Amino acid sequence: MAAALIPPPLGLYVHLPWCVQKCPYCDFNSHALRGELPEADYTDALLRDAEREAINADGRRIDSVFIGGGTPSLFSAAAIGTLLDGLRQRLNLSASAEITLEANPGTLEAGRFEGFLAAGVNRLSIGVQSFQRPHLERLGRIHGGDEAVGAITAAQRAGFERINVDLMHGLPGQTAAEALDDVERALALGVRHLSHYQLTLEPGTAFFARPPALPDDDQLADIEAACAARLQAAGLQRYEVSAWAVAGDECRHNLNYWRFGDYLAIGAGGHAKLSTPDGRIRRLQKQHLPRLYQQLAGSAAAIADARELSDDERPLEYLMNALRLSEGTSLAEAQARTGLPAAAFEPGLSEARRQGLMVADPARVQATTLGQRFLNDLLERFQ
Repeated sequence: MAAALIPPPLGLYVHLPWCVQKCPYCDFNSHALRGELPEADYTDALLRDAEREAINADGRRIDSVFIGGGTPSLFSAAAIGTLLDGLRQRLNLSASAEITLEANPGTLEAGRFEGFLAAGVNRLSIGVQSFQRPHLERLGRIHGGDEAVGAITAAQRAGFERINVDLMHGLPGQTAAEALDDVERALALGVRHLSHYQLTLEPGTAFFARPPALPDDDQLADIEAACAARLQAAGLQRYEVSAWAVAGDECRHNLNYWRFGDYLAIGAGGHAKLSTPDGRIRRLQKQHLPRLYQQLAGSAAAIADARELSDDERPLEYLMNALRLSEGTSLAEAQARTGLPAAAFEPGLSEARRQGLMVADPARVQATTLGQRFLNDLLERFQ
C-alpha cells in the first residue's frame, strides 16, 4: 500500500490543437485548420476549463505553464494575453512562473513576438526541425531555412532571453554532416537550449503507414556522436535524453514532468497528473476532438478518461520519466514521489546495475551512458 504523499511542484499544460497542416511524423493531437481559427471561442473554453481545474489545484502554486500544440503561434498575441490574464484570475500562478509558448517559423507575422512577450510569455520553443529545405520538405514543414533563422533572430530582437530550438535528426536520407550542420547553424545564432531528438515512426502517422528510408543504426550512432560532441564543446550540457542547455537555461516545465511532478491540463486532449496527500496518483485526459471539447469545457464531461495509478504501475511510471534525466534521481526521491518502499523497485534495479545499465551506487536511480542509449531496454526490467 502506497504511503502518504507530499504534493510535488505543480505545472499547467495548455493545448492549442490547430496547425496549418498535419506533418507526416506527428502523433500529437493536432488538426489541420479548416476555415477561420475559433480563437475567441476556444480561449473562452480554456478559461471555463481552468475554472474547474482550480478545484484540482486546491490553491497550490503553479510554477510553470506550457502552451503547446498544434501550433500555438497561430493564435494572436491578444488571445494569448486574454488567456494568461484569465489563468491568473482563476489559478495561483506564481509571479515568477516560466511561461513557454510553442511557435513555428511558417506561422509567424512580423511583430508577433513582441506581442507574445508583452502578453506574459517569457520562453519560446521554436519548431525548426532542420535548416535545410530538402529535409524540411520531406518532413512536411511549411517553412524554409531562412525563415527559421529569421524567426530565431526576431525572437531575440523582441527581447526573449529564453529560447528553445527543436531540431530533429535521423531524417530520411540525412548524413552525419547534414545533421551536424543543423546544430552548427543553431549554435551560430546563440541558441542556449536545444531539443535534439531522433525522428521515430509513430503509429497513426503518415510516416508509419508509408515509412521513408531512414539512416541505419550505425549511421544514427555516428549522427548522435558527432552532434553530442559539438554541443558539449559549445558549452551545452545534456540534461535529458533529448535536451541540451547552458546551465540555468533548462526547461523548468519539462523538468517537472521528468521528476514526476504534478501538472494540470486544459485544452483538447490534454493529459494531467495529480498527487493527493492521502497517497493517490491520478491521471486524467480531456476530450480529444476540439469541437467536442469546446462544447463540454468547464463540465465533468470534458474529462474523457480518469484513472488512479496502482502500486504496481508506479515504479515504471516514475522511471519512464526520471531515467531520461542525465542526473537521474535518488532512491529516496523515488520513494517520496511514488509513496513506495525501496523494495518496490526490485529486482529491476539490481538487474540493471549488474548489466551496466544503471550506476552502481545503491542510493542513486540513474542510467549509465549505455542505459540512456538503450533506455527502452532498461525500462523493460520494470514491466
